[in-house]
Amino acid sequence: MRPLTSFPASVRARVRGVLFDLDDTLTTGGRLTSDAYLALERLHDADLITVLVTGRPAGWCDHIARMWPVQAVVGEGGSLCFWRDPHTNRMRQMFLDPADVRRANRAALVDIANRIIAEVPGCAISSDQPYRECDLAIDWAEDVARLPMEKVDRILAIMRESGLTAMASAGHVNGWFGDYDKLGMTRRFFQEVLGIDLDAQREFFVYLGDSPNDCPMFRYFPHSIGVANVMDVKDRLVSPPTYITARRSGDGFCEAVGALFAVR
Repeated sequence: MRPLTSFPASVRARVRGVLFDLDDTLTTGGRLTSDAYLALERLHDADLITVLVTGRPAGWCDHIARMWPVQAVVGEGGSLCFWRDPHTNRMRQMFLDPADVRRANRAALVDIANRIIAEVPGCAISSDQPYRECDLAIDWAEDVARLPMEKVDRILAIMRESGLTAMASAGHVNGWFGDYDKLGMTRRFFQEVLGIDLDAQREFFVYLGDSPNDCPMFRYFPHSIGVANVMDVKDRLVSPPTYITARRSGDGFCEAVGALFAVR
């Protein structure tokens, strides 16, 4: 990871869009600051493509896609994408799995959740679970006392033993049926909705994140950026970001946006 100051100005000047994680990347301690939101609006007003890519639930994604200055929201770790059609102003949705498969999976996830709660004292089913369509979220640091990483690893292990793909984020461990991540749905949205071949254009986009579940995005985008708190989990990053900000969380997001506008 290199300091953000080493991001070449000539490359920054050609950036067409910014993709970013939510928790502790755009937000700070669970809060969206006015500075971070204004930085996001600044990107949108400058006609840069803005896409939120998060593990948060479908219910959150619906709200954000309707009301925030973003082109789209990829949610639940890549299982869905919501966006508002600019021509009709209506919400559009894209899921990896059909509704009947999602219903069956949700039923199966209940037993896995019960096992985790029984075997890992101190964790809890995430308070946002009722708004999820496709995955299971176990809270290990958001509304419960922060658990040691040994317990986080146990949650991950139980999910994987149960046939789930599992990833840890800033406050949750998420598990789902299927072999997908944040990147697949992101590429699909760009291709099918925006008409952009992201494989050919990835050098013109920046991704910001802070967690192990951002690693597929860090690896894919040559100009990926970790906000400074990514160093808290550096030993768990199989693919670290290219650059790192000096500041943490939402302040780091603002720092990265400022670096882009400094050369525009």
